Amino acid sequence: MAKLYLVPTPIGNLEDITLRAIRVLKEVDVILAEDTRTSGKLLKHFEIKTPMQSHHMHNEHRTVENIVNRIKNGETFALISDAGTPAISDPGFLLTRACVQEGVEVDCLPGATAFVPALVNSGFPNDKFVFEGFLPPKKGRQTRFKMLAEETRTIIFYESPHKLLKTLAGFMEYFGEDRLVSVSREITKLHEETIRGTAKEVLEYYTNKPPKGEIVIVVNGKA
Repeated sequence: MAKLYLVPTPIGNLEDITLRAIRVLKEVDVILAEDTRTSGKLLKHFEIKTPMQSHHMHNEHRTVENIVNRIKNGETFALISDAGTPAISDPGFLLTRACVQEGVEVDCLPGATAFVPALVNSGFPNDKFVFEGFLPPKKGRQTRFKMLAEETRTIIFYESPHKLLKTLAGFMEYFGEDRLVSVSREITKLHEETIRGTAKEVLEYYTNKPPKGEIVIVVNGKA
């Protein structure tokens, strides 16, 4: 039966792809890729010759209906993002929801997701946590900080390097400068690092050492 596969791809180290992911990507009819140039390098590395189709945040509203109809007519698709698990702060939700609503089978493979190793590596409680993804760029940022200030569960954010200092300063203002923070950068890559400390200490560290690469911030919940 035709279906949609959601296939996680490595967030850095290519060895983190699973054998099942490679098999599925070779067997499906079409691979939906966030950026075909980025994914093309991955597919070439693993000798996967399946045709690709572009599927990203700027065209997914227009392409979802057509893809669902093609699956219903017998084609099998795999959706991948540039890195990590599709739909986690990446395109995928709209297509998954449409498939579910139309009775099309969806199969999400387990695999690489940046926030899981960052959470576990933080040393903060992980029995309960809140995944916030990216903070609003401008509007709503202050509101989100105020809403989360009383959150007792561990909180996880994705952040870009050029906004990290602003975000850490926001933690100090709304959560308190002594709130414990763990910043994981370049997970699974050559220059991977995790810096732990109070919001003030971590802000001072990255003020003196400007960050680069992909960043996950884990914040201890309010005691």
